[in-house]
Amino acid sequence: MIQYPFDLATAWFILIGVLLTGYAILDGFDLGAGALHLFAKTDKDRRIILNAIGPVWDGNEVWLLVGGGALFAAFPDVYATAFSGFYTAFMLVLAGIIFRAVAIEFRSKENSAKWRKFWDYAFAIASILLPILMGVALGNLILGVPIDANKEYAGSFWTLLSHPLPILLGVTTLTMFMLHGGIYLVLKTEGELQEQMKGLVKKVMWGYFVSFALVTVATFIWAPHMAKKLQEMPILFVLPVLNILALANVPREMHFKREFLAFLSSCFSIVANLALFGIGMFPNMLPASNDPANSLTIMNTAASQASLTVMMTIAIIGVPFVLAYTAAIYWVFRGKVDTTHLHY
Repeated sequence: MIQYPFDLATAWFILIGVLLTGYAILDGFDLGAGALHLFAKTDKDRRIILNAIGPVWDGNEVWLLVGGGALFAAFPDVYATAFSGFYTAFMLVLAGIIFRAVAIEFRSKENSAKWRKFWDYAFAIASILLPILMGVALGNLILGVPIDANKEYAGSFWTLLSHPLPILLGVTTLTMFMLHGGIYLVLKTEGELQEQMKGLVKKVMWGYFVSFALVTVATFIWAPHMAKKLQEMPILFVLPVLNILALANVPREMHFKREFLAFLSSCFSIVANLALFGIGMFPNMLPASNDPANSLTIMNTAASQASLTVMMTIAIIGVPFVLAYTAAIYWVFRGKVDTTHLHY
């Protein structure tokens, strides 16, 4: 069997983080576009927004499935505790994903204004709900959740909403994705709709900046342990500095009409945010708020060494194909939306 020159449990922690970061970048912009969908003034504009994400939205969601599958295979105890304890929350996420997909496909199946309006609202509400739930989940991971000695979640659905930090992080995630999606729509549209999206980007941008600042302060107050590794390794402070510079670069690039560079800055900000989250969490996967001894870590929840080795070999072979396919799709569907062939 192959012997890898690194700790496989740590490598899988990083790989799962990379997969979920890829999901946040890719599905983040089409969730943001969905949240902005109802702001479009006409039916044609809403169809243009759907066509902007139409070729890629389902492929973007694959990254979430792969991340969940990797978690199940590499850290089965974490998967079992999270998916059983957070059952209601995960059902809401699943419902949101289903309604988004159905809304996109069903919207234009009937030539009825009421029919389209219903699916427009379903699409927008699902696109708003999903980022909020994701942010709430991250907030609870930062704070920790009650876990008993049998590695079972000891709270309820409302436990996840009992502290301000997860709710604040949910709002921040929503505004982050709306900014990300707004920039993407500016890239993919032109004319009056593009000008409207530019105006929305400016408004959402300030909402994100304010919520980002608030959640940063709140984290230092309620979860100071998240900054511990940065204090131990000052070199890591380069991440928050670069993150702030990337955020500051977004309005600059938008002002000079370099939307692609603004989009790249938004992508980097998402990467930096999740990298800081991963650094702060490591080696915890699911911290226990009631008793640190019950926390689920990469050491006490990892699969067998043989399983981790086989899966790492498969990942090394398979991930480049996924990246190549993703890059090919975005290359094929590059450029502005063709308004002469609208399908939604």
